[in-house]
Amino acid sequence: MPSRSSARLAALTVAAVCSAASTIALTSPAHADSVRIHGIQGTTRISPYAGQKVTDVPGVVTATRTYGSSRGFWIQDAVPDDNPATSEGVFVFTSSTPKVAVGDSVTVTGTVSEYVPGGASTGNQSLTEITKPAVTVLSSGNTVPAATVIDAESVPAEYTPAGDTAASGSVNGLALDPSKYALDYYESLEGMNVQVADARVVTATDPYSELWVTVKPHEHRSRRGGTVYGSYDSQNTGRLQIQSLGPTADFPKANVGDTLTGTTTGPLDFNQYGGYTLVAGRLGTLKSAGLERETTRKQSRGELAVATYNVENLDPSDATFEEHASAIVNNLQSPDIVSLEEIQDDNGATDDGTVDASVTVNKLIDAIVAAGGPKYGWRSIDPVNDRDGGEPGGNIRQVFLFNPERVSFTDRAGGDSTTAVGVTKEHGKARLTASPGRIDPANAAWTSSRKPLAGEFVFRGKTVFVIANHLNSKGGDQGLTSQYQPPVRSSEVQRHAQATAVNAFVKDILSVQKNADVIALGDMNDFEFSGTTKILEGDGELWSAILSLPKSERYTYDYQGNEQVLDQILVSPSIRRGCDFDYDSVHINSEFNDQISDHDPQVLRFRP
Repeated sequence: MPSRSSARLAALTVAAVCSAASTIALTSPAHADSVRIHGIQGTTRISPYAGQKVTDVPGVVTATRTYGSSRGFWIQDAVPDDNPATSEGVFVFTSSTPKVAVGDSVTVTGTVSEYVPGGASTGNQSLTEITKPAVTVLSSGNTVPAATVIDAESVPAEYTPAGDTAASGSVNGLALDPSKYALDYYESLEGMNVQVADARVVTATDPYSELWVTVKPHEHRSRRGGTVYGSYDSQNTGRLQIQSLGPTADFPKANVGDTLTGTTTGPLDFNQYGGYTLVAGRLGTLKSAGLERETTRKQSRGELAVATYNVENLDPSDATFEEHASAIVNNLQSPDIVSLEEIQDDNGATDDGTVDASVTVNKLIDAIVAAGGPKYGWRSIDPVNDRDGGEPGGNIRQVFLFNPERVSFTDRAGGDSTTAVGVTKEHGKARLTASPGRIDPANAAWTSSRKPLAGEFVFRGKTVFVIANHLNSKGGDQGLTSQYQPPVRSSEVQRHAQATAVNAFVKDILSVQKNADVIALGDMNDFEFSGTTKILEGDGELWSAILSLPKSERYTYDYQGNEQVLDQILVSPSIRRGCDFDYDSVHINSEFNDQISDHDPQVLRFRP
C-alpha cells in the first residue's frame, strides 16, 4: 500500500471543483422552483434535481469552509420533512471564501451537482452540492438546527446493501434504507449538522489533521483500543473520520485509544480520503489513554528470531535513522535476521540512474551499533533502475540484515537483478542456486513491483531459507465507501500472480527437502484472510503465523479506522508442526501520531 503521505500528495493535484471528470452527468429538466433541501437530496444517493437550476432554496448556515479548494458553506432546513431517508443539509460550493456566517438564514439559487471526490475513476460515491450560487441573507444570528446524534444505537450493524447488478454493482440508484445499512444511514445525514460524544480514537492523527473515531466502542475492539478489520464482511460500521474547520495547529495530536471527550459537532461531509467525515466546528477535548510502544521479548540462546520491518522509503537524507535503529535494538530486541522493506537507493527520489543502496543500509547499521545493537551484516540485490515501482527514482528493495555473531549467511554467486534463483539438491538437502537471489524476476507478475529476495542462512548448524517480499500495493482498489458494493479490488490480480510465483518457489524447495525450514515474510500488502494469503499458503506449503495470535491482536497497519494485517511471516510445515514458535506483532508505529513508518514490525521466534 502506498504511504498515506504519497497517496494524499498525489491526489492533492485534483482540485475540488465540479468538472466533467468528477461530476455525474444526468439528463434533467433545466429549472426547478420552490424546492427544499430534502427534495434536492432525495431518497437515493443521486439528487433528482442533478443538473437543474434551483431557486430560493431556504436554509440556515450551519458551518463555513474558508480554506482549500473546496470553499463554501453548509445550510440546513429548519423545517424538516418526516422522511428519515432524506437529508436536510447540503453543501453550497462557492469556490471562493463564502460571505455568509453561521446562523444566517439564507436562500440559495444555483445548480445542483453530484461531485465525485477524486473523479469518477475512483468509484467513489458523489456529494450532492449546489454550485454557482446566488445567495440572499434574510437574517442573522439564528439558532442553528440541533445536531443529529450519531451513536452506537443509531448506526445499523449491517454496512451496505449489495449494488444493483443492472448498474455494474452501483448502489447509487437504490432507495436508501438508513435503519438497515450504515452507509445508507450516513448518506441520509449528508450535509447535516451531526455530533458524536466521548468517541474513542481508532486511527491516530495524521499529517493532514485528520483522525478516526468509533461510535461503537465494543465493535471488534483491539486490546489497545483500536478497531480490528477481520474479514471483508466486517467493515466496522462505527468508524467515522474527523476533520476540523478550525486552524490545523489546534487539531489534537491523538493516538489510538485516546478519547475525544464531550461532543464533537459539525456537518457530515464526504471526501476522497475515507468517505463520510464529520467536519467539526467544535471538537471534543482530547483525553490521552497513555498508549505506549510495545517491546517484544528477547530471543533465547536456542531461538532464532526473524523479523520483517517496512521502513517506509528510507534514504540517506531522512531524519529517522536513529529512531529506526532504536526500534530494532530496543523494541525488537535485535532480531537475528531482519527483512527490511522500502530501502531506497543512495540518493532517494533523485532519478539519475543510481541503484546502489550501500550508503542507506550502512547508515542504518551504524545507527544500530550506536544504539547498542549488533554490527549487522547485510545482503541485497540492486534492482534495475526504475523497474520495481514505489516512489519514482527511489528504487526501493528488500534487504536482509543478519547478526553474524548468531547466524551466518550462505553466499553463493550468480544472483543479480535479472537472473532467477533456482533450487537444487545436494547431499539430500535443498540448496539455492544463488544466495542471495531473486525469484523469477522476468515473470510479468513483477512488472513495476519488487522481486522477492531469497537467501540461505545457517543457525546452530541448521539451514533456514528466508524469502523477503514486498508485494504489489493496493493502489487503485475501490474504498469501502465506494458506490460499487462490494468494492472492486483490482490490485489483487497482480498480487495473486505474485503469490503464485512465491508459492511455486517454496514448493520447489519442499519437493527437494520436505522438512526444510522456509520462511516467506514481508509487506504482503494483503490481509491474513485474503485470497493472496490463501495462494501463498497453497496446499499447506506455508502458513501465516499471525493466525496464532488472538483475533484482537491481528494487525500491523491502521487505515481509515480499521486495524488490519498487511505484513506477514509465513512458515513451512516443519516450523509450524513443532509448535515451538512464538509470534509477535510489535505495535510501535501504526497506532501513533508520531510514527516513523506506517507499518508495525513482526517477529517470529522458533527453534530450527
